[in-house]
Amino acid sequence: MEFTWPISPSGSAYRPLVQATDLTRRWGKGTASHLGVDNVELSIGQGELAAIVGPSGSGKSTLGSLIAGLDQPTAGSLVVAGTRIDQLSNDRLARWRGSNVGIVLQNFHLLPTLTAAENIELALKLSESRVSRRERRNRSGEALASVGLSDKAKRLPTQLSGGEQQRVAVARAMVTMPRLIVADEPTGSLDQESGHIVFDLLAGAVANGTTVLLITHDHELAGQADRVIRMLDGRIGDPSAGDIPGQQSSDVLGHRDEPNQSADELVSPGRHR
Repeated sequence: MEFTWPISPSGSAYRPLVQATDLTRRWGKGTASHLGVDNVELSIGQGELAAIVGPSGSGKSTLGSLIAGLDQPTAGSLVVAGTRIDQLSNDRLARWRGSNVGIVLQNFHLLPTLTAAENIELALKLSESRVSRRERRNRSGEALASVGLSDKAKRLPTQLSGGEQQRVAVARAMVTMPRLIVADEPTGSLDQESGHIVFDLLAGAVANGTTVLLITHDHELAGQADRVIRMLDGRIGDPSAGDIPGQQSSDVLGHRDEPNQSADELVSPGRHR
């Protein structure tokens, strides 16, 4: 029987890109163990801009790393873009991540010996898609143009301002046309003006159908997201405690009418399991 997703308030069918069930990440054993993510249940829709907020040590970056495929959970299931990524080997997870996820971090993580254009081209080299050298150059140029840095293509990271470096990082995240972008404190090292530019670029990706997960301590920035997810001590927090500007408390934890699908039901046919 064909399953039909419920209709969202906007009138379109809700389709999750991310579905976490009983997701847990623990390090160590016994009394020396540390719980980073504790039995998290979470669904993020296709084309949604979701923000995760919480104090330092709340688990928000750990959860983001799991969803991005940078780390593996200790327990639970995690479906992203139709694939049970918690069941993938490290090699397969790396290949999957290169083709499905763009990552933006606070400290940019640009290779210092590569130009802005070359840093972006590297993302295409590491993806599963077979892209010729000419196409890599063309797409790198288009990506730089999309963030307003066409004239900086041949500059090394040290020759760019912090805001410009982060815009290159956003271009790198978008150049593979990922289903999901995970941005962990992307504006944390930037001045207010540069931070707004970076946020607008991420919002533009959402307008083109990409799902964006924004991890931030900036409540004002989070208030511009479609939905805010509050974390505390590794768990999704209480929506009634929400003080995020622009968010209704009933929306903080997301869609109330989402179906409880199993991880197996959410895996796309033909995907590696």
